[in-house]
Amino acid sequence: MNVSKQDHLYEKTIASQPIYEGRIISLKVDEVLLPNGHTAKREIVNHPGAVAVMALTDDNKLVAVRQFRKPLEQTIVEIPAGKLEPGEEPLTCAKRELEEETGYVASHYEPLSSFYTSPGFADEILHVFVATGLKKGESKPDEDEFVDALELTLEEAHALHRSGEIRDAKTVVALFAWENMLLRKQLNG
Repeated sequence: MNVSKQDHLYEKTIASQPIYEGRIISLKVDEVLLPNGHTAKREIVNHPGAVAVMALTDDNKLVAVRQFRKPLEQTIVEIPAGKLEPGEEPLTCAKRELEEETGYVASHYEPLSSFYTSPGFADEILHVFVATGLKKGESKPDEDEFVDALELTLEEAHALHRSGEIRDAKTVVALFAWENMLLRKQLNG
């Protein structure tokens, strides 16, 4: 527990009721004691964590995938990503997911950021890596995964963002991080 100077904000769990245990997530309802002495219920999604890969080709294109997302009932464009397996290191997962979804293998990985996707109700942490030194191979998607691999210029990626085809958090973060990296390179000459 990471309670420090903000312990006056801490919500102590006084009861926890498991609701659902699935392949990807579990759901529980916790009853918590609030800082003011009252109680409240918190619906919590537990997730094992995930990785995403901002893979950049030698000619400075972003490797992305187009896939149907059932919760949205639409097809969107995203950077390759996937769920961590029990005990798996994020870098190992990043390498696996990039190759499975796109066929690319990278010679260099650099951590970009780790962030909580929706801390108001979920504990999922997403680790984002930048992958470079790419070599194209053959994709090996999971049997229930259907994706089209794409290579996008920065301008094409921004156009997809404006059109609403790129709208998930990890890809938007990667898009602006990529743009920032390019601007820093220009400034530092």
